[in-house]
Amino acid sequence: MSTRLSQVWARVKTLVIAVCVAAVLLITGLAGEHTASGLDLLGYGLLVTSGLALAGSARAPVPILAVTGLCVVGYNAAGFDVPAVAYLFAVYAAVRSGHRIVAVGVSVVLVLTLPYAVMASPDGPADAFAQARGVLELAWLIAAGAAGEALRQAERRADEAERTREETARLRASEERLHIARELHDSLTHQISIIKVQSEVAVHLARKRGQDVPESLLAIQEAGREATRELRATLETLRDEGEDAPAHGLDHVPELVERTHGIGLHTTLTIEGQRHDVPEAVDRTAYRIVQESLTNTARHAAASTASIRISYLPGALGIRIDDNGKALPGAAAKPGVGLLGMRERVTALGGSLRAEPRTEGGFTVQAELPVARIP
Repeated sequence: MSTRLSQVWARVKTLVIAVCVAAVLLITGLAGEHTASGLDLLGYGLLVTSGLALAGSARAPVPILAVTGLCVVGYNAAGFDVPAVAYLFAVYAAVRSGHRIVAVGVSVVLVLTLPYAVMASPDGPADAFAQARGVLELAWLIAAGAAGEALRQAERRADEAERTREETARLRASEERLHIARELHDSLTHQISIIKVQSEVAVHLARKRGQDVPESLLAIQEAGREATRELRATLETLRDEGEDAPAHGLDHVPELVERTHGIGLHTTLTIEGQRHDVPEAVDRTAYRIVQESLTNTARHAAASTASIRISYLPGALGIRIDDNGKALPGAAAKPGVGLLGMRERVTALGGSLRAEPRTEGGFTVQAELPVARIP
């Protein structure tokens, strides 16, 4: 929105300048002394046209340069001794946009043509070259071109500096991602691997002895495997400079439900509405919301049951997770890292999130994610 406003403001400024230049040229023409003839109306029209033409100098600098140059020749031939102010603005615009050679070429042609146009005017050839010097001072022409070139170089240097800053920021972000990836690999990978190996050994020994393997031990084993897979995917994402690695989505929610049974949390899953494809970002976020909600329930809620409801709505995906834990109505929910991360994911997609105790007791997490025009 700010870019569009700046563009509109730039066009308004250009139009105002064009009108002001046209007004100045017209007033100068009216105040000047020239032989009365039928060319007066043509001369006034060319003066105004040369000024108003500047309104298009930003979009078409070369055609406007030609138009203003022809207007200068025309109104001087009509007997108007008026400085070529509009043409100087056109030279400035053309040089600023990078058309230096064209601006020089047109200016040379104008300098060579103008004396003959003045000699053809009703004032006659006597003052031709004197009027030509008054109409188009070479110094002003050079100054206009130099100003345009200076601003063009300044803008180019500013663009290069901006690109350099962006490249430096990307490099620092890449280095930071690699640093985080190394830290995660050196710390979490080792600890999770120990949990995974120890749980697998315990399961193996229990089965070897003919003992029943506790559901909680199987849940630990599966959680260790899942943590290993997700940590590996996270490390790949960090090392790939932020490119998305394959991640779990809604199709993996039933696996989350199965794992909660192993820790004594009876969880149900309900799908409502006509199922349809959703953007990948929504798919991943929906899975993370369910995963984080169930993790919080298992850790903090002291709940025995939980329910997941996924609703395919027109233009949106609804998610609701309820539990019968110890949260009391009206109690303020403490925004931990999990809830904050959940809210950030939802907000980034333009959705809404509610996480609060239920009136009937327990906790609820409700999210609605738009499924249209997600980048």
